[in-house]
Amino acid sequence: MRLLRTGRFAADAETGVLVVGAGAAGLTAALSAHAAGAEAMLLERDATPTGSTSLSSGLIPAAGTRFQRALGIRDDTATFFADIMAKNGGRTDAARARRLADVAGEAVEFLADAAGVPFSVVEGFTYPGHSALRMHGAPRRTGVELMGHLLEGAERAGIPLVTSAAVSTLAADAAGRILGVEVERPGGGRERIACRALVLACGGFGADAARVRTHIPTMANALYFGHPGHRGDALAWAEALGARLADLAGHQGHGSVAHPHGILITWAAMTEGGIQVNREGRRFADESHGYSEHAAAVLEQPGGEAIAIFDTRIADIARQFEDFRNAEALGAVREAADARALAAMFVLPEAALAATLAEADALAAAGTRDAFGRVFSEAKRLVAPYRAARVTGALFHTQGGPDTDAEARMLGADGRLLPNLFAAGGAGRGVSGPRADGYLSGNGLLSAVGFGRIAGLAAARLS
Repeated sequence: MRLLRTGRFAADAETGVLVVGAGAAGLTAALSAHAAGAEAMLLERDATPTGSTSLSSGLIPAAGTRFQRALGIRDDTATFFADIMAKNGGRTDAARARRLADVAGEAVEFLADAAGVPFSVVEGFTYPGHSALRMHGAPRRTGVELMGHLLEGAERAGIPLVTSAAVSTLAADAAGRILGVEVERPGGGRERIACRALVLACGGFGADAARVRTHIPTMANALYFGHPGHRGDALAWAEALGARLADLAGHQGHGSVAHPHGILITWAAMTEGGIQVNREGRRFADESHGYSEHAAAVLEQPGGEAIAIFDTRIADIARQFEDFRNAEALGAVREAADARALAAMFVLPEAALAATLAEADALAAAGTRDAFGRVFSEAKRLVAPYRAARVTGALFHTQGGPDTDAEARMLGADGRLLPNLFAAGGAGRGVSGPRADGYLSGNGLLSAVGFGRIAGLAAARLS
């Protein structure tokens, strides 16, 4: 990636707001800028826009929405903000986190109206760290479905989307004002597009193995479950511009990706009473904490894997997610009548596994806390026949990068604003702080959609 310092930029085309990346962040930014009356254009490196959004469950946390009110759910942005800060231990910028908590509901309702996303609230269980039911998703609970609606919304709005357009160069003047970009097209063609405001929404650096080893060494050997195009483009440009970087160790991991199938097993399987054991048939951590920090715990086990064990009741809850249904269809989720059958199925020591299941049952019956700090409950007691899947830990996406203020404007190393450059989603700093355990469920799409909304509106004012 290249930064061109120049006072003049001869362009082939011009737009008001130029958005690099057509995932959830970029599409939300473009839709917001367009709705605010700006001329917006999207550039996408791939032939078909997907990004990390398509690999996710497509769930956006938001408080105080009309979708919550329709179900009688009491929630507000102050509570949401408190949950974000509690999960990250106060290790992120409070003003940015508060802005996201405040704008998330507006962003969800805007996308419902502007892009026709048929949102509903996930019911049946509360995600770790959230004090209310506030996960909003399309009916199938997939990122692919969410992306489909956002792309259709952009098409209906007449927003130009140029695919197979790899941005290779940013042009900026001496003050850091972005003048435009140079795009490489298939076959070697090049185009220059000028703009009055630029939104980077091109993802993080999870696909850059060298950067991951440097900044997130615990995930160096993890399965990468993100988009292969997230090679740190925004980070490289930010470094060249002298922007301030923050929380580069922050990331979203996941401790429950079916192996070797590569399908996400929803964490509801754990929070609703399931457990994980290693090859020795023993539990090794508190499964009720966040799935992000649990990835490292799984990777530390023999073979870097675990067996996720749950039951029929939990499977019924999990089937609201298409990923889980696909995992069942592919045989990643298996059924065992009892502990003996389960041990044989996954080649686990029968006596150790039986003892582990008996201990979990006794803890649930008594409603007490275990040595790892997990509180078991009678209402979530595991009952045979069991369901189980072999899982591993994975890196989904990075949460650190170029620092931005509460309006998604990129900051220089000295804290001053770069004049017309914005970052949203994985292209900028999130609100999880510098550690995996700071990731509150849904923080990825919260940053994408929330800062996408903020960036689009702010960029429109400059166009």
